[in-house]
Amino acid sequence: MKVVVIGAGQAGLSAAYHLVRLGFTPYDEVVVLDRNPVPGGAWQHRWDSLTMRDVHGIANLPGVPVPPSAAGDPANEFVPAYFADYEQRFELPVLRPVVVESVRRVDGLFEVQTDGETYLTEAIVNATGTWNRPFIPWYPGIETFRGRQLHTADYRGADEFAGQHVLVVGGGASAVQLLAEISEVASTTWVTRRPPQWRTGEEFGPELGRRVVAKVEERVRAGLPPRSVVSVTGLHLREQEQDAWRRGVYSRHPMFSRITPDGVEWPEGRALHVDAILWATGFRADLAHLAPLHLREPSGGIRMNGTQTALDPRIHLVGYGPSASTIGANRAGFTAARQLRNLLREAAA
Repeated sequence: MKVVVIGAGQAGLSAAYHLVRLGFTPYDEVVVLDRNPVPGGAWQHRWDSLTMRDVHGIANLPGVPVPPSAAGDPANEFVPAYFADYEQRFELPVLRPVVVESVRRVDGLFEVQTDGETYLTEAIVNATGTWNRPFIPWYPGIETFRGRQLHTADYRGADEFAGQHVLVVGGGASAVQLLAEISEVASTTWVTRRPPQWRTGEEFGPELGRRVVAKVEERVRAGLPPRSVVSVTGLHLREQEQDAWRRGVYSRHPMFSRITPDGVEWPEGRALHVDAILWATGFRADLAHLAPLHLREPSGGIRMNGTQTALDPRIHLVGYGPSASTIGANRAGFTAARQLRNLLREAAA
């Protein structure tokens, strides 16, 4: 292969589209390896109550606008259907289900070892996102808790918590949304490491978006792990969460110090009984298969120049850092495709 794209979410599909448009022959020179059995990327795994109203829509994939959606359309059905139509319309070279186990350098090329075949390629576009790496921090006693613990990646709906007391951990947008949902059928307690920063006044528009991207890009250029968008923008209450605000659901508590068999305790000795702990603690970049390439800095991040890794311009990470949004993923796909077209053309000259 000339280029192997790993992952068929928004960033991977965008990269594949542009690679084909720039002259790479599907299946002979470029292929997309996707671990999911059907199209849809991470969207197909999101909880049933997440609607298109909740996500405020998604960015258009290049060449085909997102079709109109009703506010109540489940995101885990609507977006995968859009992606499936897109793959078929442009006959993108997606192979699935294929799990990439490792990528290593072999004789000037990259060897991509999967759970099936092995591919040799001149360049890599990694678009694996974060969904397969949910992050749950360790706290003393976490293994002793007798109730249910789950991450937002495992969340399916509020009804399963009816009548319980649920501890929601985390200061991001998903915590805010799920607190509103769960508090309709259960009692809740919200804990975060830092006091939440609420965004007031400025709406999330192009200017704020540019500042967010600049902040995240600054970190990855320095080789630091990217931070969440919310850490830059602050939290915002949507219309459907206003009632939860009025009911006092967003009264935040500091982090507990330990987990007990039936709840949690704080340093001063205060204890709370809970039936379930929902870890809304985010995700980490799904990059373990790239470990043999030794891309990480001592700080834990990967130093980037745009979509290129600083250590090797033949390796591009799309949907990583500043391109983690759907809009950023599209731009990153085009950037990676164009740069690889130019790079491989020069190498062959």
